[in-house]
Amino acid sequence: MTVLDRGPTRIQQAVRRPPTLTTAVGGFFTCMGGIHVGIVAADPETYRSFGEPAFFGFVREGWADVFMADPRFWGLLLAAAEITVGVLLLVGGRAARVGWALTVVFQLLLMLFGFWIWAWCLPAIAFLVWAARRDWPRLERPPAT
Repeated sequence: MTVLDRGPTRIQQAVRRPPTLTTAVGGFFTCMGGIHVGIVAADPETYRSFGEPAFFGFVREGWADVFMADPRFWGLLLAAAEITVGVLLLVGGRAARVGWALTVVFQLLLMLFGFWIWAWCLPAIAFLVWAARRDWPRLERPPAT
């Protein structure tokens, strides 16, 4: 048995995984998608008041008339979107770059729902931009299989 037959080294194994922050944020978004599945399963009416403090009438009315017309469907669609973002980050490589961009877009859209949510979104955006910039150079190539 030669040295080459022993399998990948620790350095090679580390290169195969997405960077730590990318993995952590990917796991977070995937878990949050699971939370929405739980909300839909338990009581989709929980979503009803979320859109009430929105800045613009079209957001408030859209939430009440569209989202709440079928909260199970829209809640599951929201879950699928968050899980997709999480999986993109967990895959690594170019997919993770798309995932990072989507995390920021998600937070920006969330800010339409009122000042109350800015307490979450502004620090989240600052963290996400910092983390994405930190991990971005390590996401040039998809992880080796």
